[in-house]
Amino acid sequence: MIEADGPPLGHGYHNVRAGDLACVVTALEMLAPPEGLRRLVPEGDVPVQLVRWKEAAPEKYRLLYKRVGGPWLWWTRLGKSDGEIAAIIHDPRVQLFAVTDRARVEVGMLELDFRVEGECEIVFFGFIKGATGKGLGKWLMRRALQLAWVPGVERVWLHTCTTDDPRALPFYQSQGFAPFARFVEILPDPRVGGLLPQDVGSAPIIL
Repeated sequence: MIEADGPPLGHGYHNVRAGDLACVVTALEMLAPPEGLRRLVPEGDVPVQLVRWKEAAPEKYRLLYKRVGGPWLWWTRLGKSDGEIAAIIHDPRVQLFAVTDRARVEVGMLELDFRVEGECEIVFFGFIKGATGKGLGKWLMRRALQLAWVPGVERVWLHTCTTDDPRALPFYQSQGFAPFARFVEILPDPRVGGLLPQDVGSAPIIL
C-alpha cells in the first residue's frame, strides 16, 4: 500500500489516506429550459407518481436516501443530526419529493434547492435499484425541470461523480445539461465510518 506520507508521486497523482475515498466530480448546468418542457405526460402512461414531502421526519428521509443512494455511496446527509437534516428539508426554499409506485411504495426521490437566488440545484435525483432501467428517469427529469424552471430561475444545475451510477453522466447530458466543472473530491469513506454497509459501492475500501 502507498502511504499518504510516502514518497512524492508524479504530476497529477494524489495519495488517498487509509479510510478515505477519492472520486471525480462533474458539475453540469442548464441555462434555459428545453423546448416543449411544459407539455404534460398523461399520468396513466407512467406507473409512478411524484409525492411532495413537506414535513418529512428526518429518519424517514434517511431511509429513502439510503435506499436510493446507498449503492452509489451517497453519504453527505448520513452524518447529519435530525436537526441539521430538518433545517434543510423543511426550508421553504427546498422541495423534497418521493417517487411512489402504484402500491404507494417509495421507489425514488427528488430534491430541489432554490436557496441561491436565480438558481435551482437538483441535489438528489434517483431510483432504488429495482426501479432503474425502465425509462422512468426521463419522466422524473421532465418533472424535475418543470418544477425547477419557475419565474426568476436562470440556471438549473446538478453534479455526479465516479462513484455514482455510470449511466448518470451521459443521461444528464442527453437531457440537455452541459458540464461546466470537474474536480477530484477526497472524502471520508462512509463505509469505514459505519454510515453505509461495507459491501455497497464499486470503489474499493482502503483500510
